[in-house]
Amino acid sequence: MMNTKLSLSHTKILTFTGRFNDTRTRSGLDRRSIVSPTLSSKPIYSGELKATKETAVTEPSNTKNASNIEDSFFSKIAINYLSKNLQDAAGMSSSSTKSTDYDRLVDTATRVARNFDTKQQHELVLSSLDRALPAEISSLIKVLFPPSKLSRELFALFTTISFAWLVGPSEVRETEVNGRKEKSVVFIKKCRFLEQSNCVGMCTHICKIPSQIFMKNSLGMPIYMEPDFNDLSCKMMFGREPPEIQDDPVMKQPCFEFCKSNKSYGVKH
Repeated sequence: MMNTKLSLSHTKILTFTGRFNDTRTRSGLDRRSIVSPTLSSKPIYSGELKATKETAVTEPSNTKNASNIEDSFFSKIAINYLSKNLQDAAGMSSSSTKSTDYDRLVDTATRVARNFDTKQQHELVLSSLDRALPAEISSLIKVLFPPSKLSRELFALFTTISFAWLVGPSEVRETEVNGRKEKSVVFIKKCRFLEQSNCVGMCTHICKIPSQIFMKNSLGMPIYMEPDFNDLSCKMMFGREPPEIQDDPVMKQPCFEFCKSNKSYGVKH
């Protein structure tokens, strides 16, 4: 009788232990089922990090940090004046959700690039520049400063002083013209417009080509602008005739892989 009771008790103990272990086992499985996705996601997550790093290598520097330029009161006036003239020339409204004056200027330029072909872009920018600088003033400049060593150097000096709000910091550099040294090259360290627009097409057709045409036709000063799309710098060589548009090396330049204008606004190059 005693043995039977012990056997029954022993059986109950074994049964309870078995249930307890079973419960722990199920609980452990449940915990593993919760943890396992995290563990199994490690290779995927590592791959994502790797892909991000590889992408960052090919991403141009201008997509990372736009130049943090604090525009003065007069710079803001100039920016808004140019933006307004471009809007008027293109028949656009001034509505923009951008937060800064320069961002709104780039937004206006982007809308022009999106809605007009390259030839029309040239014409609209030239029209806006003619609006910004009355013909009486441009004609006077043309007469007072015919092409010469002095006029080229004055144009270069004036550009570095007066247009930092548009292109960013720049400096005058020495060059050689007809065997003589002169300071008629402006070196833009990192073009603000190219950095902000992040678009080869907008650099070429909203800035470079119209500016070259305007300087030659309206101010009588030939100029060749040579942007460097690797470091976003640019050389402005006063007195140098630019090649024909179709022969300009910039026309063969593909846009940035991460071109914001092409991706976000559908700008064609």
